[in-house]
Amino acid sequence: MKPRPVDVLVVGAGVVGVCSAWFLQQAGARVVLVDQGAVCSGSSHGNAGLIVPSHCVPLAEPAALAQGLRWLFRPDSPFYIKPRLDADLLRWLWRFRRAATAARVERAIPVLRDLHLASRTLYAEFAAAGVDFEYGERGRVLLCDTDQGLAAAVEEGHHMRNAGLEVEELDRAGIARHLGDLPVNCIGGVFYPQDAHLSPARFVHSLAQRARDAGVEIVESAQVLHIGSQERRATVVDTTRGAFQAEQLVLAAGSWSPELAANLGLHLPIQPAKGYSIEIAAPDDTPAVPFMLHEAKVGVTPLGQGRLRFAGTLELAGLDLTINRRRVDAIVQAVPRYVPGWDPAEFVVREIWRGLRPCTPDGLPALGRPHNWDNVVIAAGHAMIGMSLGPVTGRIVAQIVGGQTPDFDLDLLDPDRFG
Repeated sequence: MKPRPVDVLVVGAGVVGVCSAWFLQQAGARVVLVDQGAVCSGSSHGNAGLIVPSHCVPLAEPAALAQGLRWLFRPDSPFYIKPRLDADLLRWLWRFRRAATAARVERAIPVLRDLHLASRTLYAEFAAAGVDFEYGERGRVLLCDTDQGLAAAVEEGHHMRNAGLEVEELDRAGIARHLGDLPVNCIGGVFYPQDAHLSPARFVHSLAQRARDAGVEIVESAQVLHIGSQERRATVVDTTRGAFQAEQLVLAAGSWSPELAANLGLHLPIQPAKGYSIEIAAPDDTPAVPFMLHEAKVGVTPLGQGRLRFAGTLELAGLDLTINRRRVDAIVQAVPRYVPGWDPAEFVVREIWRGLRPCTPDGLPALGRPHNWDNVVIAAGHAMIGMSLGPVTGRIVAQIVGGQTPDFDLDLLDPDRFG
């Protein structure tokens, strides 16, 4: 079968892949975007839909390590590891432990901060250009119902303020200013005015359609079977929808990226972290501002068209898309603890969703060109911040493919850092 020539082949049609295809096309490249499923069929579909400059502490950090050890094997906890004998998982956990240091966190914060803020600017530009994705720049509130939780949230707020972000500590009156008439059970909280929110699936589908209209070819149900190579270049990519000979190859396939990278002898220690969301018909007193049930680690996002989404949990269970109802129930049952007027028995559920977030052991994306490859770019491992960092990642991919120096220092994101 004769392969089709193309300037750039992007593998993965989630937010990172679609944004990469868009910026590549805008730079003048002939782009084909392929996915083993459909556009936005993975973790870009049902996530919390948050743009979070406030979330610039990486997943691997000392507090997460200490708290995670307490939650580790509780099936209904926010962070759960499904017991199994898996050498890759054990190596990942060992690397996570080594990466969760204060010194490494301090190095990562300014990098993630700048990427989040740049991505927020790009989202605003997309909205101004008429891309319809229910975008709102209204900030985000953290609700705390325990003294310990509030102290931790305030301490992290001080950390974020020292990093140059805007932070407001809230008493009950301050919470009411942001959440309106919603009766909440909490002792205080923190407000991050630079955070924003959107309808994630709507954004990805809308931008994908714009990319199609601009000339990007999108091929769905195209599973990659093999990536051929010669010397320092990827050559022919065989898929179930034909073969492609690309001048440049971008791997943006989320949790499935390690398997693809292995074709090229690359080691990407990415573990799939299952997350859940529950979308309901929004109660009448739903505020316009998203908020976080801090101790329960549950995000609450108002979406357009009368929808409300609860999202949370991190479950290391491999490439497993089964639904653990106990974890879904834990998210829902946490809600009345903070919002006593919202009774789960009265929720009109529109969707229960799960997806696999791709997590590296140090909590940072793998973004850049591997040293031994002249025409390959990796853009994967964004964990829970893929939606927030999607646009800026796509722009950086286009810069790397175009031979430009990226706008950011990517040393900490080097895809070769794991050996």
